[in-house]
Amino acid sequence: MNEQTRTVEFSHTEWMKCIQYEDINGSGRLFGGRLMQWMDEVAGITATRHCGSYVTTAAVDNLTFKKGAFINEIIVIIGRMTYVGRSSMEVRVDVYVEDRKTGNRQVINRAYFTEVCVNEDGRPVPVQYRLETITDTEKAEWEGALKRIEIRRKRRAEGY
Repeated sequence: MNEQTRTVEFSHTEWMKCIQYEDINGSGRLFGGRLMQWMDEVAGITATRHCGSYVTTAAVDNLTFKKGAFINEIIVIIGRMTYVGRSSMEVRVDVYVEDRKTGNRQVINRAYFTEVCVNEDGRPVPVQYRLETITDTEKAEWEGALKRIEIRRKRRAEGY
C-alpha cells in the first residue's frame, strides 16, 4: 500500500494579533482564557490543514504561561504538527511576543494539543495522511509525543 504523507511544513500555521482592550484582564495583561482560545483555534487549523477534514480538540498538555503580554503588543501564534496516529494528531502551539522595532520574538506560552480527525457526524475517522518527519527536531518532537501519549494513558488508567 502506498501511504500518503504530508510534511510538518505543509500544515505549518502562523497567526498574528495586536492585543486590544477587550483581550486584557483586570490586571492589565492578556487574559489567559482568551489566549487559550486562540491557541486552540491555531491547533485546530493546523490539524485540519494536515488531515483535510474536520477536527475536534481532545486534550491539551503542558500548557505553560511563561510571561505575560500587554495591550498593543503583537503576539504570534505558531502551530506545527508533531505526531499523527490512527485518528488523532498532536500539534505544538508556541506563542511569542514580537518586538515592533526588531522583529525579535520572545516565547510567552507553549502547549501540545491533541486533535481528533472526525467526520460530519463528529465520529472519529482515520487520518488520511501520515506525518513525514524530516529534521532532527521534528523527529525529537515525534518521540516526545509518544511519551506524552503514554503519560495520558497512565493517567486515564489511574482515573485522571
